[in-house]
Amino acid sequence: MRKQGKWFWMCGITALVLGLLVAALPAGQPANAGVDNAYYGKKAKYVFYFIGDGMAMPQVNATEIYKGALNGKDPMASEKVNFTTFPYLGMQTTHSANTFITESAAAGTALATGHKTNNDVLGVDPTKTIKFKSMAEMAKEKGMKVGIVSSVSLDHATPAAFYAHQPTRKNYYEIGLELAYSGFDYFAGGGLLAPTGPKKDKPSVLDIAGQQGYKILQDQAEFLKLTPQAGKVIAIQEELAAEQAMPYEIDRTQQLSLADLTRKGIEMLDNPNGFFMMVEGGKIDWACHANDAVTSIRDVVALENAVTEALKFYAKHPNETLIVITGDHETGGMTIGFAGTEYSTAFNKLSKQQISFEEFDKKIRAYRKAVGPQGANLSDWLPVLAQDYGLTDLTEYDQARLQAALAVSMLESKQRSKDEHSYLLYGTYEPFSVTVTHILNQKAGIGWTTYAHSGVAVPVYAQGVGGELFQGYYDNTDVARKIMSVMGVR
Repeated sequence: MRKQGKWFWMCGITALVLGLLVAALPAGQPANAGVDNAYYGKKAKYVFYFIGDGMAMPQVNATEIYKGALNGKDPMASEKVNFTTFPYLGMQTTHSANTFITESAAAGTALATGHKTNNDVLGVDPTKTIKFKSMAEMAKEKGMKVGIVSSVSLDHATPAAFYAHQPTRKNYYEIGLELAYSGFDYFAGGGLLAPTGPKKDKPSVLDIAGQQGYKILQDQAEFLKLTPQAGKVIAIQEELAAEQAMPYEIDRTQQLSLADLTRKGIEMLDNPNGFFMMVEGGKIDWACHANDAVTSIRDVVALENAVTEALKFYAKHPNETLIVITGDHETGGMTIGFAGTEYSTAFNKLSKQQISFEEFDKKIRAYRKAVGPQGANLSDWLPVLAQDYGLTDLTEYDQARLQAALAVSMLESKQRSKDEHSYLLYGTYEPFSVTVTHILNQKAGIGWTTYAHSGVAVPVYAQGVGGELFQGYYDNTDVARKIMSVMGVR
């Protein structure tokens, strides 16, 4: 009986100790048993972190096939995206603290801080009471320079996850204030969604940033002349598209590219203490929400071009640089394979698309205003579809779908049906526009399952100092913890 009592006593003590250890973990931090996030080698002096919002294997794979279709007549041709040739590949799970299908604030928080939180929560724990410190904030405390670049607004979820701590990602004014007071050295990309508050009655975030020593730029020529002597910079694209974002790559004309912003960022951040730079391809996600494959692919290529700039720097500092590329989640449930094409694909059909769904929507709005709800005729659009999308092989079924969608698009948004059937057909997008891209994508052999995100795992590509740490299968919080370890911050 004494032995049995001693055994129970030892079990009780062990359980108590384990309980105390678990309780000691910071809120939102998973134990991640069996995952090695510790790096013991020489720390990286320069760290590049590229995040393709909404980019998982389908988006990367589709880009490689698309590039092959553009550059050769061989139907089986494909061309590698530069980061898919990196020596180290891992996979990360993307679930948030409260759902298997994450959104960008929760995913961004995990990738920036190493902690889980709930959907729509930014930089704080699920109770919204504990602030998480991001790797960018840690890098700044260490004395490194810090840059944040995004093709969407700078107060959007992913870039904001590196400097903001808010109970909701929709607190755009408060997020803007945190940007202004962050002390980071280089912000570049889109604008701000609520720089004077939701009612436009607050002091301007940009004015406050100026008072904090930031040079505010919205002129392209002035941006190109920037030198490191300018100090801290907030550079906003001169010509912005919807929602204070940069134009889609497919629509870009003379505006700066994501690669341009990355190149200038390297110039501005390079210093003896090293730097950390996060670059987001934010509109990959937006295009996939709208089920527009070509527009998404072209933005993956824009991200690839930005990675090229990091690789040029890496070639000069191979023993001091880490480059990591990943996505925060997959968007659209994109897949290479459609029931109507079975085992075939025809990505060459995608090469004829000239504009994004967003630009095509503008043509629809102008037409609606000109002809009214009863004046629409599909024949008016056939030359436009041929010119903008290369759609010249429309079947009777295709035309019936287009005619039905065009009729709905001639109604103002509030007059349209909100039933389940309509949502499955069009989501929240312009019915005629999304039907056009669905038809083109399906002819190419691309399918979609949702207008939201999916819960599939996402690849992680790494090269440089500590790159071997990113092999394997782990959680999105581990991506952050691995980078922190290689960078020597915590």
